Amino acid sequence: MDFDDLLHRYFGSSAIAEIRSGALEAGIERMLVDFGLEQDRGKRFALWSLLHLLGAAPDLEASFESEADREAARNLMDMLAATEKFDG
Repeated sequence: MDFDDLLHRYFGSSAIAEIRSGALEAGIERMLVDFGLEQDRGKRFALWSLLHLLGAAPDLEASFESEADREAARNLMDMLAATEKFDG
């Protein structure tokens, strides 16, 4: 799943700055539904990652059955937190 494609599919724009509040909330709701229905591990991880970036990701334990997937999500969270330290 391509990041720009995900943004366009759920929010109607591939530019985050152009997404209006109502469209953001509706897109997140659609993403959460699709996340719950998705069976492919890679697609689930991509959806969860974008939801995490938007501050709307479900809990790790409830999101991923596989410990490897939960660890990958934790690694992503750690990497994002590390970049925030350098940006801020």
